[in-house]
Amino acid sequence: MPASVREQIQQIAQQRILVIDGAMGTMIQKLGFGEKEYRGTQFADWKQDVKGNNDMLVLTQPDAIQDIHAAYLAAGADILETNTFSSTTIAMADYGMEGFVDELNLAAARLAREAADAAATPEKPRFVAGAMGPTNRTCSLSPDVNNPGFRNTDFDQMQAAYKQQARALVQGGVDFLLIETIFDTLNAKAAIHAVMELADELGRDVPMMISGTITDRSGRNLSGQTVEGFWHSVRHAKPLAVGLNCAFGADLMRPYIADLARVVDTLVISYPNAGLPNAFGQYDEPPEETARQLGEWAMDGLINIVGGCCGTTPDHIRAIAEKVAQQAPRKVHPQPVVMRLSGLEAVTIAA
Repeated sequence: MPASVREQIQQIAQQRILVIDGAMGTMIQKLGFGEKEYRGTQFADWKQDVKGNNDMLVLTQPDAIQDIHAAYLAAGADILETNTFSSTTIAMADYGMEGFVDELNLAAARLAREAADAAATPEKPRFVAGAMGPTNRTCSLSPDVNNPGFRNTDFDQMQAAYKQQARALVQGGVDFLLIETIFDTLNAKAAIHAVMELADELGRDVPMMISGTITDRSGRNLSGQTVEGFWHSVRHAKPLAVGLNCAFGADLMRPYIADLARVVDTLVISYPNAGLPNAFGQYDEPPEETARQLGEWAMDGLINIVGGCCGTTPDHIRAIAEKVAQQAPRKVHPQPVVMRLSGLEAVTIAA
């Protein structure tokens, strides 16, 4: 019987470090698309501006998205992310496109699936991660500084939006779901609940990876949790991998990945930015420097899956893949059975 995706990735991760792709937004910006290109023919008469809605390009400029996927695969990526970071009804409301969420996720999943299958070989299978971003709202915090009790969304709304996205991504052929760039743990728990409920309804395993983001050098996410506290909050989901992305470059992210690598009993994933942005919001860190730092992570046994976030390109992914190719992956060790609780901090109570 063929191994499941979960088993395949776990088996490969025992032998080598896997590589996830780099930034989609960075590559789209390089194309210089204007309003006309974003709209395409399908949305030529849309009621409002849509430039900047990168996810809709899977419908209006599918060849461009396919080319970006192909470039990352040629650079050595084992895992492609779908171009669906904002493809929920909550995030698409900014463009009045809530009604296109199913179409966006299906199209994005199929584009990535086609690219991955075309590049796959028996020796090097390629996987597709259904990207589920954090949305532009938060369940834990008020958007109104004068009204701390106010919320512009709630758990049920968030869960429903994520479930709709997850269903379409799975239908489109992704291998697993990647709940990423998590700044609010309660948002993430809504996404986890959505995926677990979907798996029950489908009667099959729907693997997930979970990647948080920290907001400053305190090592906490926006809702205030430390990385270990965050792990305690999501470990019940039995994620295939857990880690961090975005926010920092590899140099500043390293201590927080080291904290996670010490306490988790699953694979560790990380895809940092290409350093910090400059005064113009651009990322200057060259591929060789990003790769050097991530190579040091690998030498110290911190990671199982690695790649790039904002500012990274196929050149970054190629350099990273070459740097970690000869390094052993982090060993996954079972953790002692104790009570693990979390608020903003992690609490462990031994028997």
